[in-house]
Amino acid sequence: MVTQSQPFSPPGHIPNPHAFRRLTDDERRASLEDYLKHWQKGHDLWIFGYGSLVWRPEFDFIEQRLALVRGYHRSLCLWSRINRGTPEQPGLVFGLENGGSCRGMVYRVAAKHVPDVLDELWKREMPSGAYVPRHLSCHTQHGAVGALVFTMDKTKDSYVRDLQTHQLVDIVRRAHGTYGPCIEYVIETNRALKDAGIHDRKLDDLVRHLNGAAPS
Repeated sequence: MVTQSQPFSPPGHIPNPHAFRRLTDDERRASLEDYLKHWQKGHDLWIFGYGSLVWRPEFDFIEQRLALVRGYHRSLCLWSRINRGTPEQPGLVFGLENGGSCRGMVYRVAAKHVPDVLDELWKREMPSGAYVPRHLSCHTQHGAVGALVFTMDKTKDSYVRDLQTHQLVDIVRRAHGTYGPCIEYVIETNRALKDAGIHDRKLDDLVRHLNGAAPS
């Protein structure tokens, strides 16, 4: 059982809290402008969600579909030091790692709203530039669509891998960021995926452990 009195000591390299920094406004805008090279102005844009975007997209869309991205899989591989944790006690959020496939949801944003939607989305998803935004093919029942997909940047100190279940449970239970507790993020993502008919066995197993004996 994890207890609150135990020190926070997840394995592996923990990013130095003093080295953490947000992107500047100029850096964030430059990242967005780089992605927008893939978007043809005047056309609608699809956005792929595989974590919190499944249950809390927070932008207007005109269509949504279940979708599959091949070549990547969902993983709690990103230290969250703003949204679901702090630099001193980071949480974990989902990224897409190479290999396998991932089921999620794609949302179609009307062309006229794309610049404003992406500006807000970059503030939410790219505060430290830990993702590589890509334009990938997403397969749906009505055919493939090209969509914005946030994949993990493995060159950043935000990347973490090879955590065992008990270590994930410890980290997720403890962390809390500006968007709320990390455990809420994980459980709500699991619930939303199930509601959409998407089954993630690793995530199901983690949630069973999180819903087990609570820390005293």
